[in-house]
Amino acid sequence: MRKKKSKKNQTNSNLKDQKLGQTKNSAKLLLFVFGIGPIIGIIIFLYSKGFFNSPTI
Repeated sequence: MRKKKSKKNQTNSNLKDQKLGQTKNSAKLLLFVFGIGPIIGIIIFLYSKGFFNSPTI
């Protein structure tokens, strides 16, 4: 009986580890999209407006 309980506990812990891994990966993806995405968007916007071009005197 104890062996069966330990197997159930192992499968439950494995499922929890997999769910934690998925949430960590999705959290990293969200942080990347909402953290780096706006910065890239601002750079593209400024570049299209000529912000990075050297001024002509």
